[in-house]
Amino acid sequence: MAENIITKEAILEALSHVQEPELHRDLVSLNMIKDIQIDGKRVRFKIELTTPACPLKGKIEQEARQAVLALDGVQEVQIEMTSNVPNDGRVRNLLDLPIRNAIAVGSGKGGVGKSTIAVNLAVCLAQRGARVGLLDADIYGPNIPTMMGVNRLPPQTGQKILPAEAYQVKLMSIGFLVRSDQPLIWRGPMLHSAIRQFLSDVNWGELDYLVVDLPPGTGDAALSLSQSLPLSGGVIVTLPQQVSLDDARRGIEMFRQLEVPVLGVIENMSFLELPDGTKMDIFGSGGGKVLADQAGVPFIGAIPIDPEVRISGDNGVPVVIARPESVVAKAFVRISEEIAAKISVAALKGAAAVRP
Repeated sequence: MAENIITKEAILEALSHVQEPELHRDLVSLNMIKDIQIDGKRVRFKIELTTPACPLKGKIEQEARQAVLALDGVQEVQIEMTSNVPNDGRVRNLLDLPIRNAIAVGSGKGGVGKSTIAVNLAVCLAQRGARVGLLDADIYGPNIPTMMGVNRLPPQTGQKILPAEAYQVKLMSIGFLVRSDQPLIWRGPMLHSAIRQFLSDVNWGELDYLVVDLPPGTGDAALSLSQSLPLSGGVIVTLPQQVSLDDARRGIEMFRQLEVPVLGVIENMSFLELPDGTKMDIFGSGGGKVLADQAGVPFIGAIPIDPEVRISGDNGVPVVIARPESVVAKAFVRISEEIAAKISVAALKGAAAVRP
């Protein structure tokens, strides 16, 4: 009996029945299958994901493997998972920035852990292989350098400023340029100029994601940023308590008025897990989900209270690095994957807004 011949066409046909769960289209029509090689009864190929932080990477790989193994004659399937982050399509030529996606992290009020979210989001994306920058746009209270354990910029070698780097993330902050005890008493035009310079005069290189830590509130910094850098989307950080929710609602409306797609709401300091396994709702419970539902935006997830987050931030080692197996670190990973997935879906669909 003649031996079955395995062909690329048969492999692509099998893979055309495997869906990308976020995009709801098959891997072949999305052009995610690369470099098919057939060696006897062994098949090798690459799956090119839209983000290295894909939360469903394992599911995609498993279903693709099963689909090809089901072909007659195939005994072994080797899959290499790669990624190519799509550009959101927004024009950034005015500042000549090779940035594929820009994510703003904001809040209606201070003290909700917005900078902690921005830092751990950036580090999580970089850990998975993305090229990531972190811009500290909180001109009046820059604390990204402390949280990332960096206190100075590298020696400059060209016309543009070289950003600092830590944990594979490129960093820029006014904190590198002024003394820690020096207050910046600036009016709006000076702040606008500083943010624009952080974008145009810094040699960021090509980035898959630029994460921007906004100052609290709905003031000049967010307006300056949106005018200077088209944003892929904004994330709002809130606590569960009512006062924080009211301010966060204003943050959502700020993004909408600036025509920045709202990626969703993150509820920080959601609960404290006690030694006996019970949870204490120090700041209330479920407010972030209620706010997201009322505003018609996605609820991205909740981050529990953990003293290690504060300790790690003070020591300049983000908790996803210092305590990667902790509950809070895993929550940061889930949230970063969710945000990366939403950015990819919007970019590939060419959407002007991200919907739940």
